[in-house]
Amino acid sequence: MGISGAITEKLNLTYPDAYLHWETMVKIAQEIKESEGVNFCELPFCHTLEAEAMGGIINLGNATAGPRAKEYICETPEELLALQEIDFEKGRIHETLKACQYLRGQGENVVLDISGPFTILNVLMDARQVFRHMRKQPEKMQQVFDRFAKELLRFIEKAVAYDVDLISYADSSGGLNILGPKNMEYMVEHFTYPFLKQAEKIAAKRAQICLCPKTTYALLGTGKMEWEDLPVDGSMSYVDAVLSVREQATLTGQMCIKNTSYTVHGSVKAVRLL
Repeated sequence: MGISGAITEKLNLTYPDAYLHWETMVKIAQEIKESEGVNFCELPFCHTLEAEAMGGIINLGNATAGPRAKEYICETPEELLALQEIDFEKGRIHETLKACQYLRGQGENVVLDISGPFTILNVLMDARQVFRHMRKQPEKMQQVFDRFAKELLRFIEKAVAYDVDLISYADSSGGLNILGPKNMEYMVEHFTYPFLKQAEKIAAKRAQICLCPKTTYALLGTGKMEWEDLPVDGSMSYVDAVLSVREQATLTGQMCIKNTSYTVHGSVKAVRLL
């Protein structure tokens, strides 16, 4: 992810300052919305937000590369467990929430991207060490995943309090092709499913959680969910369909919400956790 130089140049903004303030985030999100012809504003502009708020060291990037890990700060599960709790009242994560609230106040649909555990870990620890600890210290790593679930649930609570209406949940660094079938099944059973059951309760009637299709098909393949077809009027974009059933479904995940060319006809699928 990241912001193209053309957008910041048009808005007369500079890196990395543009990433740090809610006012500039608002301008960028609205400009991206207009330039891409979509009907929502999306924040943040990277996948490093949660890890940074827990103490991760981030390179905020420039016109050619967005925010990314600058250096790993953890080598052991114990160090991961010792990371600070997220303080939602300061830093870039606070500015992001303020930007979301302002945009909602302006009548915009707001998609807040929240990252899963392996995407967060990818900023904090070398992936080879993550998988080594999962093999050799599974109990400790389960404590790490439980800790991350707690932080992410707190993030969802804050997002709802700041009027976010759409939460996009994905874990791009934790797909089947990376984890393998055994680890994926374990993560669904011990993280994804219980985490989403709690997240669903927090968001119910207040926000919709849009799951990455990789997540939904992992849930489906392990028997943790089923699809429910909800009627929509005629043919429409997937985003419009998702927006139209917000009162009926807390979880969706038929397609990536960012796939603005995907069209549904007569119905859209909701996720029902079993």
